Amino acid sequence: MKWKETYKKNRWLRIITNKYFIIIVLFAVWMLFFDSNSFLIHNELNQEIDGLEKNKEFYEAEIQKDRTFMEKLDDKEEMERFAREAYYMKKENEDIYIIEHADSVDIKEKK
Repeated sequence: MKWKETYKKNRWLRIITNKYFIIIVLFAVWMLFFDSNSFLIHNELNQEIDGLEKNKEFYEAEIQKDRTFMEKLDDKEEMERFAREAYYMKKENEDIYIIEHADSVDIKEKK
């Protein structure tokens, strides 16, 4: 009899042992951790989306930078300057001297 009396008097014990409360708690645990659309999976997917959006912004900036570079190369003089600097191209009867600074060259020690 003492158990029934303490059960009736203790409000929290009655709430916790209520079948509807137990079902709601089990449902919440299932939805948060075990379901295929759980909170954990949604959190991972949101982090992946954030990373992809950052990549998108980076690549859009790179595309814009390349577009401005291509527009700059429409000028014949700029194209010639780029070809000379990047690919060491030259005009006929012209000599090119490449000067490398000591700090830009790898120096290997002799044994």
